Amino acid sequence: MKLKPEWGNRMWILVYIFFIILIAVAYFVPKNLTKSELYTTSIFAVMYGLMTDEVLDLHYNLYGYFKHGFQWQGFLSSFMYFIPVSILFLNFFPVAGSTLKKIKYIIMWAIFSVVFEWLILQTAYLYYNGWKLWYSALLYPFIFLILFTNLKLFRKLNISKKG
Repeated sequence: MKLKPEWGNRMWILVYIFFIILIAVAYFVPKNLTKSELYTTSIFAVMYGLMTDEVLDLHYNLYGYFKHGFQWQGFLSSFMYFIPVSILFLNFFPVAGSTLKKIKYIIMWAIFSVVFEWLILQTAYLYYNGWKLWYSALLYPFIFLILFTNLKLFRKLNISKKG
């Protein structure tokens, strides 16, 4: 159920309020990652998100932020969303846990992401133009797995540099 257009045009402000809360949570939680891990994984997450948006949004026009074409608000939101989500996801990732625990953790984050995406679709912030929510539901587990794999690669490279 979509919000009335007059509400949708202003409801995107709630998305930014959520981003600010997410940033605050990511900033204040006790960190299990080193500063270099936080830095490199944040850069990777933003670049990965921007590359995906460049292809799927701007090139194929499957979805977009606010209206077709480049939008500064959408660009800014890449930093406001991808960085805190990657920090929170990786910070609490059960590295020493069983494979089942890791799978459940990734699925939990994928569900969170699908629900959040559905909520922002109810505002004028995000629109679909051929994209479907179930595409995102299928892709999110792989996206989170790629984030974790990037962290593992960084750790491996960092250790081999010292050794």
